[in-house]
Amino acid sequence: MFNNVITIYRMIGRLLTIAGCWKILKKCGKKGWAAILPGICNYRFGVICGQRRDGIYALLFGLVADISQVAVSYVPERSGWFFSLTILFFVAGIAVIFLEYQIIAGMTRVFDADKRLALVWIPASFIPALMLGFMDKYQPAHLGEEDPGEQLAGTTPAALSAARDISGNIDGLSIHLKDRRVRNQGRYRFLLKDIYLTIPNGSLVLLLGGSGAGKTTLVNAVIGYEKANAVIRLNGTDIYKNYARMKYRIGFVPQQDILRMNDTVVSTLNDAARLRLPKDVKASERKKRVDSVIETLGMSGRQDGLVAKKSGGQKKRISIGMELISDPDLFILDEPDSGLDGVIARELFEKLRMIADTGKIVIAITHTPDRVADLFDKVIVLARDSGKVGRLAFYGSPEEAKQFFEKDSMEHIVMAVNNKEAGGEGRADEFIQKFAEQTAGKEADGNE
Repeated sequence: MFNNVITIYRMIGRLLTIAGCWKILKKCGKKGWAAILPGICNYRFGVICGQRRDGIYALLFGLVADISQVAVSYVPERSGWFFSLTILFFVAGIAVIFLEYQIIAGMTRVFDADKRLALVWIPASFIPALMLGFMDKYQPAHLGEEDPGEQLAGTTPAALSAARDISGNIDGLSIHLKDRRVRNQGRYRFLLKDIYLTIPNGSLVLLLGGSGAGKTTLVNAVIGYEKANAVIRLNGTDIYKNYARMKYRIGFVPQQDILRMNDTVVSTLNDAARLRLPKDVKASERKKRVDSVIETLGMSGRQDGLVAKKSGGQKKRISIGMELISDPDLFILDEPDSGLDGVIARELFEKLRMIADTGKIVIAITHTPDRVADLFDKVIVLARDSGKVGRLAFYGSPEEAKQFFEKDSMEHIVMAVNNKEAGGEGRADEFIQKFAEQTAGKEADGNE
């Protein structure tokens, strides 16, 4: 009796799943007959959500599972063939379940649906199939057929040479990043590849690159927030291996200020000092550190005012001060001049220049570099290659960058490496390869 109930449940569930999948395919502009065959349906769904490869694998593993299930009934039990075919059936079946989950998760993105529906698919596929197929609120909004554009971004980096770090310097910041990749939609995607350079202490560095070139990804890798396949050393110490200690030697100021508006400036910095400085630091020493930061940032005499009453430029200085309290060796800022006018932005970067001159490394991202380009010692240019992977296109002084790219401004340099769809010249691969060859030539000269 119980077996009959299970059989009926499976039959009804299968019919409902077919009905739901038929409707899903029709919504996506496809012929519904593919819903009758699970393997073909998986392939169709894979194409729709931009996961064609997962769809192909699901189809193939489904065929293997079906063939092995039929074949096992024609061989003697307890024989070697029986055991092998049974194992093959279970392995292929598990692979199909995993791939179906990946594909249905992709379909939930297409329909802007809850990703948890993909989990429901495994025990009761008819529920998400009927919901996506017959509920009017679910409509295909993000079709990814033929894996266009960003669907394959980073899966196949361009075959370009890697720039080499030829400084051999143990002081400063040394970045040896082989790659930074993530697993997404069942495939590995490279975000960054082959970033090798060394930044001397006392440098103010401009980090340039178009949208999607990997600026924020590189920053996160350097500070250890999102570790890459890399060795990052600060004054000879490996940041990743000694992260518990080294994270206090790094200051990071995000684009958005995180401040309590109803506190005074001095209270804000005092709280930051209590959090950032070791517990054994005396109150008198902590006060000296706060006073020093206030003086460095040019806010003496204004420290008792409320944060809410300060201008945008002053609020940004307070954010910088909160990180500067711990006297970090490496200081990174993400668009510190965002929303500031030219004069205020210039004053802010002059303060950063002063901080770098004390022997620290300061790296800044800005989308208006030309108004402060003369203050920088070095410029890093990241570019997205033809495989949509962030690569190193240049590292050197601002003047050397202009000569290298044959451009008269930093903004024109960014446009040279930006893709044509973003209004750029689409020459990223050219400059990535050119800089790699240039560093290789310098290394050869140094070995002579």
